[in-house]
Amino acid sequence: MTLRVSLSHHFDGFDLDVAFEAPRGVTVLFGPSGSGKTTVINAVAGLLRPDLGRIVSDDLVLVDTQARRNLPPHKRRIGYIFQEGRLFPHLTVRQNLLYGRWFAPRDARGESLGRVVELLGLDHLLERRPGALSGGEKQRVAIGRALLAAPKLILADEPLAALDETRKAEILPYFERLRDEVAVPILYVSHASAEVARLATTVVALRAGKVAAVGPPGQVLGDVAAVGARGASSILTARVVAHHADGLTELAAGEVPLWLPRIEAAPGRVVRVRIAAQDVILAREVPRGLSALNILSGTIAEIRPGQGPGVMVTLNIGTQRLSARITRRSAQAMGLAAGQICHAVLKSVAVAPEDVGTGTRL
Repeated sequence: MTLRVSLSHHFDGFDLDVAFEAPRGVTVLFGPSGSGKTTVINAVAGLLRPDLGRIVSDDLVLVDTQARRNLPPHKRRIGYIFQEGRLFPHLTVRQNLLYGRWFAPRDARGESLGRVVELLGLDHLLERRPGALSGGEKQRVAIGRALLAAPKLILADEPLAALDETRKAEILPYFERLRDEVAVPILYVSHASAEVARLATTVVALRAGKVAAVGPPGQVLGDVAAVGARGASSILTARVVAHHADGLTELAAGEVPLWLPRIEAAPGRVVRVRIAAQDVILAREVPRGLSALNILSGTIAEIRPGQGPGVMVTLNIGTQRLSARITRRSAQAMGLAAGQICHAVLKSVAVAPEDVGTGTRL
């Protein structure tokens, strides 16, 4: 299943002009406030009629302005997850979930109630009402209700924005399961790099109403022009080796050891680790006597200057790439150049729990 979007729309003081494809998995619309993310998702949902465009979900044409086709929202087979759960307060969790069934076509092959309950860990909540649920639990019920409508597409408009960090950590693994185990494309709006790194299979970076970049998260998040200098980061794929008594987890990023605060994943599990470019220090010689545990050696692949005083230095470390954001002055003082051996230094505690994702679609 694939979503194809091409649309243009004019507001006073703002023009949106975007085109992209969202394959199976999670496609994240990523960018700062005012970049056009919610406008795009509302056009897909049918809450906004674009001036010009064509939107196709698999084989179903949602919008084609040239052909004067604009399918009503209730016929689009879309599940919409809002920032708040928007559950019916007088119904139990079970009844809220089953409400989604009213919107599923009779011949639709969707998820069963039992499967959704198991997928989202809702079995012990079925007889409760929304007033007795946490924010994270409400969002899980909202996800389940959307799934039971047998959608061809799921839209999620910053679904974690209203949650505190504890609740975000609680619900992110469920979105990872949704990505890995449900054959429905998900269009997910976010301005948080950590969410993008954990969840995305495809990233569409928006800036000022235009598509700045499209591609895998590691590629797009490393593009300063697309995400901005402070949002630039790398994604390393690593395997959990062991958990140690001092609270650290040992990983292997290819042949390179990596030490992070304890990760809740069994040895042998593959994880995705986001490393912010501004948290990486570079050295020409192997550093000694440092408190930082992670020293990753590689070859400089490229050095990209920015508009300000910084440069982005990207290293090839085995089959993976790691970027460091340093000042132009430091790069010149160190005499950095493509092809040189260089050593990246990373503090273990610089990587937060929300920067580590699990799942099969990595």
